[in-house]
Amino acid sequence: MATATATAIWRYRGDPEPERPAALVRFANGRLERPDSLRFAAYRHREAAHPRKRHRRILVSETERLSYVGHNFGSDGTKCSSLCRYFVGVLDRSSGQMEVYNAEIFNMQPLLSDNVIPDDTKEYQKKSYREKMDLCIEAFGTSKQKRALSSRRMNAVGSDIVSTAVTKAAANVIDAKGVPALMQDVAQDDVQSISAFLPPCHEDADRPEHVYRFEDILSPAEYEALRVPAAALASVSEEEMDKRAEERSLCSFVLEELKFLPTDEKSRDHKARCLWFLNTLIKFSQQKVIKKKNPMGPECPHIISKKLMKNFTSLTYNNGSIQNFISASMKAKITAYVIALALHINNFQTDLTILQNDMKLSESRILDIAKALRLRVSKVKGLVGLENDQNHKLGTLSLPLPTQKAPEGQRKRKKMN
Repeated sequence: MATATATAIWRYRGDPEPERPAALVRFANGRLERPDSLRFAAYRHREAAHPRKRHRRILVSETERLSYVGHNFGSDGTKCSSLCRYFVGVLDRSSGQMEVYNAEIFNMQPLLSDNVIPDDTKEYQKKSYREKMDLCIEAFGTSKQKRALSSRRMNAVGSDIVSTAVTKAAANVIDAKGVPALMQDVAQDDVQSISAFLPPCHEDADRPEHVYRFEDILSPAEYEALRVPAAALASVSEEEMDKRAEERSLCSFVLEELKFLPTDEKSRDHKARCLWFLNTLIKFSQQKVIKKKNPMGPECPHIISKKLMKNFTSLTYNNGSIQNFISASMKAKITAYVIALALHINNFQTDLTILQNDMKLSESRILDIAKALRLRVSKVKGLVGLENDQNHKLGTLSLPLPTQKAPEGQRKRKKMN
């Protein structure tokens, strides 16, 4: 950029020091046509006693078209080297002698005031980052960026139209059906969402054991794989039961049922296999993220581990890898299968409160799942394993199956905006 230099020597306005340096100025935006017509004003910092600020000076000048300002500190001041000194010489032509003065260099920059730029920037400052970028694209963007901006704005207009239409349609539905009917529809949808995680239900069954078939809970191959790990449960002694109760390796439901194992070898083995798998399901439901291939340990058969990972976990992408985790819906599915298996173990009547405590669920949650399984729920007292004064919830599967009702937790919603 072209520069023009003009020199001037004078005393600083209001500066009592006689040895202050002269001002050497240069204009950054071009060469001056008439440098002699300029007039300058210099100002010093008001804190004259401050060791650094007392040397700060501001030099201003004004032409017909622009105003200029320069200072010897800040970003403009650093353009002058602090390792050297500057001087100005004044030659007396009559005597041929030159007087040398200390000098400071001021880089004069054009000052663009608010009056020069009429655009109001207050509204611009209120805009979001996206809106500012859109303005830049409109002014300086490529043709491809402008087409993308136009397409995005058209899509935004289209989404607003759709949102308005949906809002209007929803209002029409509310006016036509009424809030109570809509609440019933929502409750029915909740029942269907829970039903998606239930074991297959055969409503036309003639016997309770055929409503939720045992083969839908454990396939023949999976049932056969449980023979070895369940053998330890079939032959467990009272001392081992007490030890496992202290270690909490077995849940309360299993510990209670082990006290009443059948004497018949075949029936004893069958119940032991069911109890082992039920205990595994409950322990598996208490995990969150599955990081191991065999989450239940090496004693768990491979076919059972594969069943747990495939049927009772969801996939998520985390930290660059795919992981298996037990979501709330998967825990509801595990609870439904646990209740169905407990029905087969206890002749299709089971204590829901014991299972609720083992699975660490709220009472309303397990009752919702039990009612979705079409169980009849009743209250009893004094069951084995719980306090005598505590009310227990007993779930019974009997024919004919009751009609599905909205979960109790959903019926409590009385207001709808």
